Amino acid sequence: MGGEAMRDRIRRHLLCQLLCLGRHTLTGVLGTSGRLFCDWSADYRMYSADRIKPEKLFRPVRQSLTGRLGPTEPLVAALDDTRLRKCGRNTYGVKYTRDPLGPPFHVNFIQAQRFLQISMACAADNGMARMIPIDFVHAPAPQKPRRDADEQACARLRQAKREMALPKVGADRLHALRDAMDAEGQGERPLWTVVDGGYTNGTFITHLPPRTVVIGRIRADAKLYFLPESSAGKPGRNPVYGSRAPTPEALRQDTTVPWQRINAFAAGKSHAFKIKTIRPLRWRPAGKKHNLRLIVIAPLGYRLTKHSRMLYRKPAFLICTDPDADIQQILQTYLWRWDIEVNFRDEKSLLGVGQAQVRNPNSVGNVPALAVAAYAMLLTAATNAYGPTGQPDTLPAPKWRRRETLRASTQSLLQHLRHEVWADALHFSGFMTTPSDNPKPQKLQKSLGHALFYAMA
Repeated sequence: MGGEAMRDRIRRHLLCQLLCLGRHTLTGVLGTSGRLFCDWSADYRMYSADRIKPEKLFRPVRQSLTGRLGPTEPLVAALDDTRLRKCGRNTYGVKYTRDPLGPPFHVNFIQAQRFLQISMACAADNGMARMIPIDFVHAPAPQKPRRDADEQACARLRQAKREMALPKVGADRLHALRDAMDAEGQGERPLWTVVDGGYTNGTFITHLPPRTVVIGRIRADAKLYFLPESSAGKPGRNPVYGSRAPTPEALRQDTTVPWQRINAFAAGKSHAFKIKTIRPLRWRPAGKKHNLRLIVIAPLGYRLTKHSRMLYRKPAFLICTDPDADIQQILQTYLWRWDIEVNFRDEKSLLGVGQAQVRNPNSVGNVPALAVAAYAMLLTAATNAYGPTGQPDTLPAPKWRRRETLRASTQSLLQHLRHEVWADALHFSGFMTTPSDNPKPQKLQKSLGHALFYAMA
């Protein structure tokens, strides 16, 4: 097949992933594109034969967002993993894993596939930012050998666990992102990455690429150390760690260290956060290569209603691998991380990522990646057209919406896209015509109307 035909097929699948109204299976995508009566084998082989490269689909998204940054402004990215539920145990990558939505007092297990995503922040003037995916890869867990396997098979399993662990895969994806930035002339631009507690460990921090800063959550009882005193002229090796520093929880309760007030944007408006910080520190999992900064965020108070009592969230404990970075920028960058959870919700509930019933190892990774790339292109196009906080005004707002939203939701962008595609194409001319007496069945034409009705079936 020629390259132009393949590009047309990829464009068709990207658009139909956004326009599909039913389940986002490959059959649903083909129905949305009006190709139910054509040969479907080429569409399936496009994924199974690994003829698409997800990194090439995300490249224009990353380049477009990077063009909005200043010359010295860092590229802020959030890294996290998600689970796509599956029922077939024979599907590649499906294993029993802990349910992240389960209650903390009872461990639940689900059958799912692991995927890792990197989203890039597109900031607005008011401090708000929208996270847009720029990478989405399958991160399967290794398959256990049989019970009667020999020692070599068990050794291979232990090695595979180390290589396929999520922190190791996350560090490898950061290396790929850093290499792509260097190849595009962005070698001097810093890369700031925000992670949760699952990646704040030695496996992830010790494998970071150069010119990369990590901001992550840390345990409340983490053992930290001050830098060692100078040992010049003393015999023996130079010490790596100095005296014990207070744990994050001890620093929070220390009354001798004053609280600082830092303003940052979160939950729709600017808040005044109380923080404590000490630097530089060292942490044994991070080794002597990284000097750290510890940040303690006091619980933020809120009320469920105007007259209800004050409630408080839990405190947050952060570390930053750049002790000299601006504290307000560190706090704001960490608060932006939450939007990657919004990405996961939109991808699963609105884009149907994970609904495709494919078993080929290449298709398992390529089908969800193409759907996420379509989602990223939608957000990027909306940002370029309306700005990070702008909204389309083609369709009127619902009557029950009493106040304006801060930004366009994914649902509103999908509705606007469908309006643009279908508004001029759907018509009912000839709806009341008298049917002909020809007994031979008439072949269905490849029209948008048929595609719409099949997509809704």
